[in-house]
Order: sequence, then C-alpha cells, then structure tokens
Amino acid sequence: MPLRLSQADLLAALDSEATRLAREANRVLPSDPVPSCPQWSVGDLVRHIGGVHRWATRIVTDGLSSNVEDDREFFAAPDDGSLLPWFVEGSSALIRALQAAPDDLQAFVFLKNAPPPALFWARRQAHETTIHRVDAQSARLGRMPSTAEAAIPTPLAVDGLDELLTGFVPRRSSRLRTDEPFRTVIAATDAPAAWTVSVSADPPVVTEGADPAAQSHVTGTAAALYLGLWNRGDDVAENGTVDLLGHWRDQVRVSWS
Repeated sequence: MPLRLSQADLLAALDSEATRLAREANRVLPSDPVPSCPQWSVGDLVRHIGGVHRWATRIVTDGLSSNVEDDREFFAAPDDGSLLPWFVEGSSALIRALQAAPDDLQAFVFLKNAPPPALFWARRQAHETTIHRVDAQSARLGRMPSTAEAAIPTPLAVDGLDELLTGFVPRRSSRLRTDEPFRTVIAATDAPAAWTVSVSADPPVVTEGADPAAQSHVTGTAAALYLGLWNRGDDVAENGTVDLLGHWRDQVRVSWS
C-alpha cells in the first residue's frame, strides 16, 4: 500500500521545499530561463507559486465552499527587488493557515478521491511547491536536475505519486486516452508502492496494486517516478508491449482545474 504522509509531515515538507525554492531562486536572476518550464522565467515561476500559495490560503482561511471567482489579486507580485520576500511571506502565511485549520475544515477541493480538506490542501501545496522547487533548481543548473540532485525523500515521492495517479489522472478532463485499451503497472523499486493504470477511450481508471496481466510496467525509484510522471525527468524504465510513457508525454499536462 502507498505510504501516505500525515498533516504534520506534509507541512514539514511544504516548509522545507518553500525554503529550498527561495534559496534556489536567490542564486539566479529573475530574468533567467527555467529549462523545465520553457515558457517561464524565474520571476514568472516565483510569481506563480507565490500566487498559488495565497490562493490556497484564502480557501483554507475563509473555508470557501467553491473556488474564488477572480484570483488575479493573489498573483499581483511586486516588480522590484522584493519578489522573494513576497514569496516567503506567502508561503509562511499558508503554513500558518494550515496549522490553524481544524481537522474537520469544510472547504473547496478539486481532485478525485480527495482526502479531507485540511489534509488535501497541505498535500496539494507540499507537492506543488516541491515540483516548482525542482523547476527553480533547473534554472540554477541550466538543465533538468537528476533524481539524485533533486533529492526528494522517498515517502514524499510515494505520497505525491499517489496524489497524481489517483487524484489527477482519473479526472474526466484527463487527455490520457487510447482507442486500443491497455493496462500499465507503475511500481516503485524502493518502496512497497504500485498502481495499475487502465487506459482506454474513457477516463483512465487507477487502482492500487500491480495487475499481473498488465501489458507494460514502468519502474524506478519513487523519486524518479515522481519526477518522470510530472514530466521533469527520465530516470525510469518501461518494459512491455505498449508505450505508456509515450502516451503520457504527449497527453498528460497536469493543471489544477
């Protein structure tokens, strides 16, 4: 069974990754390109994640039952040299809001099989921040970081894989489709975690565990799979008669909506 993190673990990861992101961004120029997100500069990246943190904070703090109608205010970052302090202020406010949120918080969530809202938002923002920290790291390196360089802890990676595969991938908006149905097992080599992804002309169906009759297997360390399935790395292997990774690279572009 996948290793799911507690609220405290997720908040610790969010805090750590926000700190690492700020550190990476401080080592480059706001105008520098982000290799893992070619359409963005570092400044664009920091404005995006800082705005996402403020958006999530509003939902959690106000217990909103639906998404905010106009989120432009959250992304109104300063144009001067205070961009990074603005980011740190937003991430700190998000952590405080999640720490103060009651376990029975009632608030808007947007993924299938979502955990309770307080846990959902801690989880979602921990992984949002982790992936964008890797993006900031790519700007410093001038290339995609290796799995070892990204240094994502195995439990965090397993939790993120579970969110991606059971939350994002099965949504009706998913473009992961094929006219000839197939099943692929995605399995970590360093943790007891595996999922079977059934792809067809309908939205994907994801189940925990490895189906022995699957047509292909995608394997790697949990961190390598985490990066690879977020389209941030290639340290994974695929064996079988179908090419899930080919379909994934062409069709899976995760967004929140």
